[in-house]
Amino acid sequence: MDFLKELEWRGMLHDTTPGIGDELSKGMVTGYIGFDPTAPSLTIGNYVQIMLLKLFQLSGHRPIVLMGGATGRVGDPSGKDKERQLKSYEELDSNLNFQIEQAKKFLDFENGENKALLVNNLDFYKEMNVLEFLRNVGKTLTVGYMTSKESVKRRLETGLSFTEFSYQLLQAYDFQCLYDQYDCKLQMGGSDQWGNITSGTEFIRRNVSGKAYAATTPLLTKADGSKFGKSEQGNIWLDANMTSPYKFYQFWINADDRDLPKFMRYFTLKSKEEVEALEAEHAENPNALKRILAEELTRRVHSDDAYQAVLNVSELLFNKKANKETLLGMDENSLNSIAEEIPSFKVSKDALSSGLSISDLMAEHTTMLASKGEVRRAIKNNAIAVNKTKISSHEAVINHDNLLHGKFIMVENGKRNKFMVVAN
Repeated sequence: MDFLKELEWRGMLHDTTPGIGDELSKGMVTGYIGFDPTAPSLTIGNYVQIMLLKLFQLSGHRPIVLMGGATGRVGDPSGKDKERQLKSYEELDSNLNFQIEQAKKFLDFENGENKALLVNNLDFYKEMNVLEFLRNVGKTLTVGYMTSKESVKRRLETGLSFTEFSYQLLQAYDFQCLYDQYDCKLQMGGSDQWGNITSGTEFIRRNVSGKAYAATTPLLTKADGSKFGKSEQGNIWLDANMTSPYKFYQFWINADDRDLPKFMRYFTLKSKEEVEALEAEHAENPNALKRILAEELTRRVHSDDAYQAVLNVSELLFNKKANKETLLGMDENSLNSIAEEIPSFKVSKDALSSGLSISDLMAEHTTMLASKGEVRRAIKNNAIAVNKTKISSHEAVINHDNLLHGKFIMVENGKRNKFMVVAN
């Protein structure tokens, strides 16, 4: 696989420095992308860069995931219009450790000459004092050079602390450390990182007379102008506890048809020929293509089991023929996903300990129905079911025995009205 050609057909190549193609053609090249642990999990916005590293590795090159144990303590001004709130060291370390485990899922860190490496840039600075930093790092680039970068220039009028101004030096020095220690000659990232990355290539040229390269991807935007990686509920995380596999799957299913060609190229591992064949086959049915992409990504980011759970949730919510076995076979995460999608009511476990009549549960402890009279009429019409079992009496008792995974009870009023009781 030719790395640059692969990026070009996918629309993932924005800028490169001269000579990069010749360098990549010589054999295996080591390249890196940095990730600052300022959030508790990676997002699908970060996954654009994970895909870049994955394609780099599949092209026969060696990727480095550089975790920003140091740079995360400072804050990157790129793309920001005001100063960041600094995180505590404890929070950053927790985030970093979690993101490392996430990164291990997506790249091969075990096999082959080009197996991926994990590096923490805190290791470059933890023994360095401020005077060493100013002499060895701060002396290399002029203020004029640094302020010419767009990420800095945009912030000069609104305010930029020395802390965030120094970020460019840290990222440049990171590149030099990786160049020295791992023969890393390429830094990649989003197009908003171009200034910081090229500062690194300049840093290497001035300090060690070395030749290093840069490559960036376009910032991924959506057709409606909204920011990629967010839904109405907020960020789409790569952690199942923060964004359920069902919501992750639904993000791709609900994508704008206009975004589909771009999303396919950025996120599938299928070849150009496979993608073009699928697009031709489903030209009149974009929803089929969305399902293909959603399945591939849900399996890869979460698991095959998570994808099956997503299908089970969809089956239960949208297939009128879904039965009791479908419901009882669902895990806690799947039931949580359902509780987020349909009207849900919290009921204390204490109230259930002595048992509640179905009438009290539906009319008094929740607002599923407006009155006990309505509950009685619905039961008389054979409309009420608890956990897919029909209720024949308004005095039927609901208690702890009805809880699924010790927490959930599904109540239905007819085929369309589904509710989830969550015991707490």
